[in-house]
Amino acid sequence: MKKIAIAIIGTGHLGAIHAKLIAQNHDIHFAGIYDTDLERAQTIAQSHGTHAFQNTDELLDNADAIIIAAPTSVHHPLAMKAINAQKHCFIEKPITTTFAEAEEIILAAQDNNVVVQVGHVERFNPALTALHPYHINPMFIEAHRLAQFKPRATDVSVVHDLMIHDIDIALSLVKSPIVSVEASGVAVLTETADIANARLKFMNGCVANITASRISAQPMRKMRLFQKDGYFSIDFAKGSVDAYRILDRGSKTNDFNGIPATMLGSIESGTVQRDIIFEQPPTENVNAIAEEHKSFVQAINGDRHIAVTATDAAEALRIAEVIAANVYKA
Repeated sequence: MKKIAIAIIGTGHLGAIHAKLIAQNHDIHFAGIYDTDLERAQTIAQSHGTHAFQNTDELLDNADAIIIAAPTSVHHPLAMKAINAQKHCFIEKPITTTFAEAEEIILAAQDNNVVVQVGHVERFNPALTALHPYHINPMFIEAHRLAQFKPRATDVSVVHDLMIHDIDIALSLVKSPIVSVEASGVAVLTETADIANARLKFMNGCVANITASRISAQPMRKMRLFQKDGYFSIDFAKGSVDAYRILDRGSKTNDFNGIPATMLGSIESGTVQRDIIFEQPPTENVNAIAEEHKSFVQAINGDRHIAVTATDAAEALRIAEVIAANVYKA
């Protein structure tokens, strides 16, 4: 099978990571890179044995697909140009600056029959993928995503930069429309919110309480899921999961060496005796961005569905816009 020729636009922090991983992927032809900083593009291209293009027209002429890792403000024009040239696109999150721009990309991708995948990388975090054997039906979600301040990505609020990860995850897990949003936040070091909290209520009754900060002394990327028959604690930074489930006594676990959580006790009331079982499902030692690349190529080849569609990303962005608007009003 012919290798997919992929080129990268943007050689900042994420662009450099994409370049390193694409260069290591033997199933991809690294077609080259482009950046408005031509000198940096040339340096990175040379370090990975590829070509630095002088402009995006030249890049598109030599690629089957592109990775857009440029600032969010230029995602829309770059994606529209690539899609209209019938090139598949991987777009870093957030997909665009506004929901209206994201809708244009969705329509253009449909018209040109191209794959658009969005870089909500936490979908590929081993801690989250370890939940696949379970029936996840959360009724309450608590998420904290805290980071130390970095000058990059300050062209968007903390809602669009960090919180949008957990918005997307919550939407993917709950699979129910959001009916109300409450939010608050404050700008500390930038012109947009640097700390924010949102309470999302879903039509099925689930509530998600999401906090994000980019001026925290200690980083944290954790999410807790509470549902009728279990509790799941996800640590995205460590790539680990603690699972507590309520099972009828004698029921089979997921073969993850589940043990009785004796510190929480057993449930003796009712007609069926039940136990609280503690499990730590195994997680794979993988690079989430490399897994994104693998998924993108498979989607282009028609071997699997698009992991994070433009529609998925647009909905996460729409909710982020509602949250940001409430934050700024506060």
